[in-house]
Order: sequence, then structure tokens, then C-alpha cells
Amino acid sequence: MTGDLSEGFLRQLLSVGAAGAERRYSLDTTDEIAIGRDLNCQVVLDSNLYGMVSRRHTVISHITEFAGATPSWLVCDLNSANGTYVNGQKLDGCRICREGDRIMLGQNGPEFIIEVNKPTQAAIQAPATSPGDVLAPTIKPPQSDSVSFTQLFPIFSTGRDLTQKAYLIPGIITVGFVVLMFATVGEARVFNLLLASYLAAGAYYFIYQLCGKHKPWWVLLACSLATILILISPLLQVFIIIFRKILPGNLTTDVAALSFPILLIRMFFAAGLMEELLKALPVLGACWLGRRLPSPWRERVGVLEPLDGILMGTASAVGFTLLETLGQYVPQIIQDATLQVGEGVGELVGLQLLIPRILGSVAGHMAYSGYLGYFIGLSVLKPSRRWQIISIGYLSAAALHALWNASGIISPLVLALVGVLSYAFLTAAILKARALSPL
Repeated sequence: MTGDLSEGFLRQLLSVGAAGAERRYSLDTTDEIAIGRDLNCQVVLDSNLYGMVSRRHTVISHITEFAGATPSWLVCDLNSANGTYVNGQKLDGCRICREGDRIMLGQNGPEFIIEVNKPTQAAIQAPATSPGDVLAPTIKPPQSDSVSFTQLFPIFSTGRDLTQKAYLIPGIITVGFVVLMFATVGEARVFNLLLASYLAAGAYYFIYQLCGKHKPWWVLLACSLATILILISPLLQVFIIIFRKILPGNLTTDVAALSFPILLIRMFFAAGLMEELLKALPVLGACWLGRRLPSPWRERVGVLEPLDGILMGTASAVGFTLLETLGQYVPQIIQDATLQVGEGVGELVGLQLLIPRILGSVAGHMAYSGYLGYFIGLSVLKPSRRWQIISIGYLSAAALHALWNASGIISPLVLALVGVLSYAFLTAAILKARALSPL
């Protein structure tokens, strides 16, 4: 709603490296200005670019002042999911803002600054021009060559932006892991654990940023740990008996000797249905627990929408991938390679397997579990169709999982295509979840 800038306006600040011109939005003196992803807002933000912004995030209204008083506006947060920040401080309710105040929608979200047009005395007294008049060129005042202390030492002026916009925390975590990996050179098991944890955290952070919704880190970590505990508990043996002995998921025969259709069916039960249900248990548990907790714990712990399900489902997949990779695949290949060519080569082969398995989880376990998590969250929004929604999501995720496991016997190209397909399913679910988000 760019328009008349006669009094006050919002200027949207461009992020570092962003292209395009800064947009300005008039601050009407009579009507409220709603900002959000909803098309009925006066300032509509693209949900593909600003997933952290709620449908109706913030409202700004002009405060009537006496003549000559400083123009001011009341900025109110509309119970948004990621909060509204004024000058770096999280807004609790409403706050009066004036010229120069900065408004940010969510951490690292779109940022606006309130500005007021101030006509100069010369402009006020200048005579009106006629059609034949020639306007003199505007002369810009020369810029000062002086250099301030904060220009020479920018770290002293960045303040909260250093942690909110510059990814300081991920940087600190990276440095910490680097130091620990240097300290554990020669200790293969500890080094592999550190490297796998860092790669898994990086892969998950990528998905977390795509979702654009805040969820407490301890809740996500609890999902990962819960999955690990399930896998090392007697419950795993119960699942193995059901899906691999009672149901047609027997994988004891030579997999290479099976035809693709037979292998696909067995993988559907043995890997798809069994493993996706195992990884979904913490998400379903959080969904059940959240309904019984009071606010704000319900929002923090529970599954209230598809984005919650995706975040917790992918977190559960991280725990599954770490335990499966470090507890089964890497030790087995190290043992086999050591017997054939020696211990040093065995550890190198184990490292070569670890890296693609962890990074590939974005198009593997995280993709399947995140996709199923979308349906679990959707069932919360549509409780009358809960079991139909969850059933479709469960069978779809299991089918993708089985297709990945079985396509390896065809060719690496087919395997890559299935991985891309799985990732496309996950990202499509994320985009749809952001559009469906009620917050």
C-alpha cells in the first residue's frame, strides 16, 4: 500500500545482500495498519520469503496528539508465533513508537523503521512553479570524511544484531566442535561421534530455517533422545517381531537375489512401516502431552499445527540416523574393511560412509519423518478427519522410505532420483504448512 507520505511511513529495510528497492508504506492517521501474511492486511508480506511472520502479526495505529506534538504510533503484537521486536526488545502487548524506532517481525525477520517527512523551511516558502519554470538541480550536501569509533570497530555498535542476524550462536557452536575434533584426532569413535553430531545438527538447522517457526531447542533435542531410547529399549524387538516376522517384512534372505517388486514389498513393511512408526512415537507423544498442558507449555511442547509436526518429526529422525549410523553401519563397515585391508583403511572407509549417510538424511530419514509429521500436525487442525489424515501420511512416508531402500539394486541414478523426490515431498509439505499456519 505505498502511497501518500505526507506525515509518517514505514520503510522496510533490506537484508544484507538482498536485491531491489526499499518499500515504503504510508502510516494512515485514522485506520489501523495490520502487517502479516494475510491478504487482508494493509502490509502483506510474502509467505515464501517470510515464513516466520504470522498471518496477522502486528498492528500499528496512530495516536492523536496535540498540534505541534511529536507524531507517535501504537505498535501491538497480535499474539504472533515468533513475536514482535521494537529496537531489539521483544514486545509484550503494545508500545508507543516514534520516528526512528525499528520494528522487527520475529527474530531475523523483516524489519521496518518509522520515518516522518519533515519539509524544510525553504521548501515551505518556495513559490509554486508554473509549467514553464525550470527546476534547479538538487544539490546534495557533501559527506563528511570523518570516521567514527564504531565505524573503525563495528563490533561495539552491532549490539543484539550480532546474535540475531549474524548467526553468532551457530558460529560459536562450529568453533566448539572444531576444537573438540582437533582434540580427539586419533580417537576414531569419539571423532566420528563429534563429526556426525555436527553434520546432523547442520542438516537439521537447514530444515529448521526452511520451516521458519521457533520451537524450543530442548523440545527438539528431547524428540531425538526419545527416539534413541526407543531404539535401545525392548520395544524395538516387539516391532521387529510384528513387522519382520508376522508381517511380510522378512529381510534375512539375500537382498541382491530378490526381484525389485518383492524387495519393495518387504522394505515397505520392514523399513517403511516399522521405522516410520518408531520415529513418529515421540511426535505422537508430544501431541498427546500438549493437549493436557496449560498455555504457554502447550505451545512449547505440543503439536498444534503441521509446522510443529515437521520440526519434531525431523528432530526424531536425527536421533534415529545418528544411532543407526554410529551404532550399526559404520562399525560394521570398519570391521569388514579392517579384516580385508587393515585397521587404518577400515577407519577411513567408516568415515567415508558416515559423511554421506548423515548429510543424506535431509533427503532420507528426515524427509520421511518430516513428511509424516506434517500429517500429524494437520490432523490437529482437522480433528474430525484425524485418522484418515494420519493414515495417508503414514502410508505415503512408508512408501517413500521403501522406494529408497529398494531402488539401490536398480542403479545409482534411480537412487538419486528417489532422494530428490523425497526431498521435494518434504519441502512441499513445509511450504504448505507455512501457508496453513494459523499463527
